[in-house]
Amino acid sequence: MSPKAKKVMNDALSLPREVRAFLAEKLLESLDIEESFELSDQWLNEIEKRCRQIDESSVDLIPGKQALREAGKTL
Repeated sequence: MSPKAKKVMNDALSLPREVRAFLAEKLLESLDIEESFELSDQWLNEIEKRCRQIDESSVDLIPGKQALREAGKTL
């Protein structure tokens, strides 16, 4: 990783949680997606609802590893 990239990363990591989440979302959106796809209106509504719940802190978040472990229990 270049020194400039390290500085940007360290600066970004020092920002408040909400700002880091926004930056992460924008960075992910900027990646090229090799396959084009469309999301249905239902999925777009669900995504918007869940993002709003996270932004409003109206849901409890759990670590990804825990979510995957719990999801594996239901298979």
